[in-house]
Amino acid sequence: MKTKNCVLTLILATLIGCAQPEADETKLASRRFEFEYKTTVSGFPAGAKKARIWVPLPVNDEAQDVKVVRISAPVAHLVGQDKVYGNKNVYLEVDAPFPKSIEVSMTLQVTRKEVRSVSRLPTQPARSRLLSGDRLAPLSEEAKSRAIEATGSSIVVGHQARSIYDRVLTDVSYDKSGQGWGHGDLKYVCEVGKGNCSDFHSLFIAMARSKEIPAVFEIGFPLPKDEEEGTIGGYHCWAWFQDGVSRWRPVDVSEADKDPSKTDYFFGTICENRVAFSRGRDLVLDPPQAGEPANFLIYPYVEIDGKTDVAKVDKSFRFKNL
Repeated sequence: MKTKNCVLTLILATLIGCAQPEADETKLASRRFEFEYKTTVSGFPAGAKKARIWVPLPVNDEAQDVKVVRISAPVAHLVGQDKVYGNKNVYLEVDAPFPKSIEVSMTLQVTRKEVRSVSRLPTQPARSRLLSGDRLAPLSEEAKSRAIEATGSSIVVGHQARSIYDRVLTDVSYDKSGQGWGHGDLKYVCEVGKGNCSDFHSLFIAMARSKEIPAVFEIGFPLPKDEEEGTIGGYHCWAWFQDGVSRWRPVDVSEADKDPSKTDYFFGTICENRVAFSRGRDLVLDPPQAGEPANFLIYPYVEIDGKTDVAKVDKSFRFKNL
């Protein structure tokens, strides 16, 4: 009877797309490091009255532990948290007359784990939000058609997600030449078939959601695998999908495209060489910005008298292993 029950349990788990517990979780790697995030705002237009600055602040979750060592700003700041995804941000206001520049810096200590799944997101949005489109990634007919072609008759969530992952790898190449890449613009990536990590995962998420698989975008910074310290040039992003009703599993399609030998690895595993700063798209910050929802939040968001892109925003990022 015991054997029979085990077989039935395995069949049920397979049908709802839930994988069995990992046999070697103790072998997963981790990395501890210090991360420094600096931004400098300057070039204030004549007559400007108020500068508002939001800087993303990473949160603790099942994949990472973050300790804020220091936040430095020229005026008092507060820490806000958006109501949908639970993203945190450092917020400050500076009134005219402005100094030549406004510098905000953060020093963080991070322990990041290699991870295969998590039980929930830090703040889990309503299922309806996780199945709906984003402004630049609507659930278009093209995304739906590709998802149907990729998944065929499969009804197992894990199998469907893998088929979508493989289809994105087939359809998209990691290529940052030309213009239009880097916004997670679904129309662009479908028409051009190339882009960076945001473009890959925009397509993956739209296809998954069109098959009623909850999926979410996550963005942070990559750390060089074999370096002890140094600068980081820019962001990296990946995605999560809900496998059945029990676990969230990661995918990093663009990294798999860059290194095909790790295609299997990056479906269901992400390495420890990264730090996540925020998740979701079309974000309303806290306190709310005057402008439209943010496409995603990784670099500083700055408004001068309610307008964006009117001041110069410089940024730099460093890490050091601990």
